[in-house]
Amino acid sequence: MGTEGYRLLHTMLRVGDVDASVRFYTELLGMRELRRRDVPDGKYTLVFLGYGDEETHTVLELTYNYGTTQYEKGTGFGHLAVAVPDVYAACDRLRAGGATISREPGPLKFGTVHIAFVEDPDGYKIELVQRA
Repeated sequence: MGTEGYRLLHTMLRVGDVDASVRFYTELLGMRELRRRDVPDGKYTLVFLGYGDEETHTVLELTYNYGTTQYEKGTGFGHLAVAVPDVYAACDRLRAGGATISREPGPLKFGTVHIAFVEDPDGYKIELVQRA
């Protein structure tokens, strides 16, 4: 049995303020909220965001557990990566929206690709990669 038909569906991040996180990913990074499921009996909310529908695109799942406002990031998680047409303009827009730029845009060390890093409201790092 091979891997035919396999596809990465989503990446999940636990967030402390679901509304602030949704605003960051939709208003500042341009994703769309695809669906939301609030489960009061389980005391959690799931929000799926992305640049395209879940049938053809990998998406981001935000999980908010009622009453939890902060999580330990650990040392195993690195970052999410988002392709942007102009990393410099993207950082200007993000900065104007109140986002924290943790690595200013510029060429990758020993490379030609231009990148930057921004942090979401929970401190997760998102690498912005300039793609023509």
